[in-house]
Amino acid sequence: MTIEKTELAGKRILVTGGTTGIGRATVALLAEQGARILTFGRHEAELQDSLANARGRGGDVQGLTADVATREGVAAVFAAVDDKLGGLDILVNNAGIAIKPVQDISDEEWRYGVETDFVGYLACTRAALARMQSAGGHIVFVGSVSAEQKSPGVSTYAATKAGIQAYAETLRKEVAKNHIRVTFIEPGLVGADLQGMPVEQQREKIAQDQMLYAEELADTILFSLTRSARTDVVSLRVEPRLQDAG
Repeated sequence: MTIEKTELAGKRILVTGGTTGIGRATVALLAEQGARILTFGRHEAELQDSLANARGRGGDVQGLTADVATREGVAAVFAAVDDKLGGLDILVNNAGIAIKPVQDISDEEWRYGVETDFVGYLACTRAALARMQSAGGHIVFVGSVSAEQKSPGVSTYAATKAGIQAYAETLRKEVAKNHIRVTFIEPGLVGADLQGMPVEQQREKIAQDQMLYAEELADTILFSLTRSARTDVVSLRVEPRLQDAG
């Protein structure tokens, strides 16, 4: 028996927050599958680095600078989706930032964090669904084990991730009839800029099996996207072998 897989060659994919960490690694890996990819981030230098890292691997990769926390940013991204991709088959919802507890930061800072890490996910999903209603599609939400661990110091961040999990798992039941699949991926500690620790310390944790490479989460995303059309990968929790339980 040959197991069917979904081919990604030619698929129109939007990766939010594809300029660093998991997003950057995912853009590169999906390019190797021959996909047509659009990505974005807030900073031009990081965007250009991600595009250079992905180009030459196959497929077609384009990008722009935009802020998912703003209505204007989301509108610009989906205008580019329509213009450069001509539609959308897959959304990888990944853009996020670290957020300190609300009591430790300014009102502006915590609201911006929630707009980025939660509202931005919903806004991109809403726009993606409008483009998937007729032909179906796949939406991947990248969350965090912070929602489960509830470690001190990440209360606001954990709240946004718990909200994403509830939204994704409920949305799946709402859109399945439209041939739209929804996957929630819950990473443990992953080497990325938002960790707020020096690169050398991240490398040490990876060597000690306490942290994962971003590329390992990109491979998890690829797995969920390439299952057969009858298969729903509902949720995946992926941690380093020695994940700190907080």
